[in-house]
Formats: sequence, C-alpha cells, structure tokens
Amino acid sequence: MAIGIRAEGLRKVYTSPPPSAARGRGFALGVKPRSREKFEVTALDGLALEVLPGEVFGLLGPNGAGKSTTVGVLTTRVRPTAGRAWIGNHEVWTERVAVKRLIGVVPQRPNLDLALTAREILTFHGAYFGIPAAERERRAGDLLERFQLTDRADRLVLGFSGGMLQRLSIARALMHAPKVLFLDEPSAGLDPQTRLLLWDLIRKDNETGTTILLTTHNMEEADALCSRVAIVDHGKLIALGTPEELKRSIPGGYVVRLHFAGPPPETLLAGFRQLPGVTEVRTPAAGAVDLYADRGGPLIPEIARLSDEAAAEIRDVKISEPSLENLFLHHTGRSLRD
Repeated sequence: MAIGIRAEGLRKVYTSPPPSAARGRGFALGVKPRSREKFEVTALDGLALEVLPGEVFGLLGPNGAGKSTTVGVLTTRVRPTAGRAWIGNHEVWTERVAVKRLIGVVPQRPNLDLALTAREILTFHGAYFGIPAAERERRAGDLLERFQLTDRADRLVLGFSGGMLQRLSIARALMHAPKVLFLDEPSAGLDPQTRLLLWDLIRKDNETGTTILLTTHNMEEADALCSRVAIVDHGKLIALGTPEELKRSIPGGYVVRLHFAGPPPETLLAGFRQLPGVTEVRTPAAGAVDLYADRGGPLIPEIARLSDEAAAEIRDVKISEPSLENLFLHHTGRSLRD
C-alpha cells in the first residue's frame, strides 16, 4: 500500500556555518581568532507540503532554495527549528526508527564505500535492515540486473563512472523495499544518455507503487517525471500544481526578454504594453525588459520598430516558450539556475 508525505510549517534556521565556511577565519600565524560572529541563515520559512501516495512529486528551485534541507528534515537527518512532518502516519522526529524503515534516500552526491564491490554494498545495506541472507542475495541480484550493473557486480566501485555510481546509489536505496523514495538532484552531472536511463528506472519504480519525491533545478526533468511540482525559493513555497497547470498560469505563456544598451524610456515600455497579445511588461534589471505574451517571434518586428523610433538600441533578444523556467522567472525575476 502506497503512503504519502506531509509537512506543516517547516522552519529551519542554521545558527552555525558549515565547516568549509568556518575554516580560514582568523587563524593565520600570529593573528588572534576574531570574536565569534553571529551566524543565522533561514533555509526553510514555514514550508508546507503534501505528497500523495504513489505520486512522483518534484521540488524545484535554484541552489540554496531549501530543497536539500527539506529532504534532510523529511528523512530525519535535519532537525527542524519549528514545524512537523509525517511519512505515512509516522511523525518524523518522534518515530524516527519507524520512518527510516519506510524510506529510501539517494543523496545529492554518491556516498558509497569505494572499498566494496557493488554486490557487497547492496547486501550489506540489506543486512542493516534485517533482511535474511538468502533474500538479500536474491534482491541484490535482481537490482543489479535491473540497473544494468550485473557485469560489474563483483568489482570494486572505485572505478565506476558517475552514472554507474548514481544507479548503484538508487539500487541501494531500494534494497529494503521502501514505500517512499527520496532523490536529491538524481541526474546532476550525468550525460544525456545516462539521464534518460535514470528517468526510465525512476518511472518503473513508481509503477510498483513507490511514492517518489525528487529535488531538481532541471525543468525538463520535472516536466518529464513529475505528476505535481512545488517551486520553492528562500525556503518558501511560491507555486504548486501539475507541470501543465503551472505553465498555463504564466500570463501569456511566452516571455520575450530584451536587453538594451541603456535604460529604455517609459514611452517605449508604454508602447510595448499596447502590442497585441502582450499581457505584462516588466523591467527586472537595468536595461532589461520582459514581455509576457501569447506569442513570441511575431512580436519581434513591432518591438524593433518601436525601439528604433525611441532610439533605444537592442543588444539581445531571447524568446522562451511556456515553461516552468518562465514560471519561476515570473514569480522571482530570476532564473531557476541562478
């Protein structure tokens, strides 16, 4: 039976920097360390989510939006400052052992033991969850075949490619047959062929009833895999729905982004607003103008004419079709990849 995920009012405030940020502060020879500075970063700010049983749910946002922290909270690795979360009927922070038995987690970067073979990694993981020896050998064999790793099953993973390591990471997460699978940017850094293979494996696992939550900043990935998508930024939910619903919610759908040599005059912006099909005109940055419209290319001749009459030099033009990228741009004024 498939189970879902629910979170209410999740808030996480980090009050100490990560080790990489802490290093290098005032420890040079002969220099006294500075007094400890107050450090406070809000990673989640009242986030609420509900993932339905058996669906593939996407969490989209740029780096630093709070995606990985959300996964950390839901998988018991990060204690929230406030709020609650559930996996099925189990509250994450009061029933951590029960939650861990229900979930499989694939981290953003593979954390496999490079001194083991692929088969050993799977069977050891099965042993952690109390799976009998014969059964874990059978499951390991099945997963190695399914993830196209049978020919490398008994080799050390030290020489595996990035795509093979990621496939093995997912296979390991599935060894104890979890009801919920968390994938943190599963295709980051993979070549297109491996990415498509990974997508196919994710779809097939979902067909067995596994609930899947994946984080990504790849709009194509979210469009291809997810039944619903939540877009987050600065730890807050800014949009939620199916990919098609979200794309239809953009005013006009298309975005024509113009870059001028200098700030465009207000008379030019007023002229853009009068063009047929244009629903909104924005100036997200100095010299930049975004036109939201129901068409793209057909507007260019009129845009060029108005710009010429206003003596405004166009340096660059970019036309984007309706997409999740445009939705994020509309809500925040910046790209998902920023």
